[in-house]
Amino acid sequence: MSTDSTDSTGTAGTDTDTTEEVATPAGPARITWRRAAGPRLLLALGHGAGGGVEARDLRALADALPAHGVSVALVEQPWRVAGRKLAPAPGRLDEGWRAVWPALEGEGLPVVSGGRSAGARVACRTAAELGARAVLALAFPLHPPGKPERSRAGELLGAGVPTLVVQGGRDPFGRPGEFPGGTEVVEVPGGDHGFAVPKRAALGQEEALGVITGAVREWLTRE
Repeated sequence: MSTDSTDSTGTAGTDTDTTEEVATPAGPARITWRRAAGPRLLLALGHGAGGGVEARDLRALADALPAHGVSVALVEQPWRVAGRKLAPAPGRLDEGWRAVWPALEGEGLPVVSGGRSAGARVACRTAAELGARAVLALAFPLHPPGKPERSRAGELLGAGVPTLVVQGGRDPFGRPGEFPGGTEVVEVPGGDHGFAVPKRAALGQEEALGVITGAVREWLTRE
């Protein structure tokens, strides 16, 4: 494992973010650590196929959770670190996640595997084999927009560990009511696939992010 650390100002838990590069078969991945003081859990979060770890939900969780004893690791896949615009096939994404896992386990904490969109799919597909404590699926792409018959529910149901889905109320990749019975789903009212809410919505953007961080914080107290 190769390491390249830099610091930037943090807002909770510790004073700095630390970045670390991890070798994978597809090139280096990057972990941005936001460590808690006296952590009890580590939440690892992967990004989606259309963006990186700067996504509003990932950053909100990294800001909020360390103050509650949960360290956060934001994981950038090798394709993103390399500056490529298109994500590789799911199998390659899983390969990158597996390669990063030893660095996550090296913190000596139970690891909750998670991510948004494509990253949530990766977490679900690999959770059981990697020994994840649980899975957090943010904006899980249950199906392509307008094609509910092409369901990916099997990936979600096959995670094999406790799973929480946080889903926007108007997400075209699957609205909360479309998920299989028995799935634990938290709805972000008015949220789209990126959890953005309309300007005239009853729930403001910061309030929407508060729904996410509050629900995840409460769920992690049970894990």
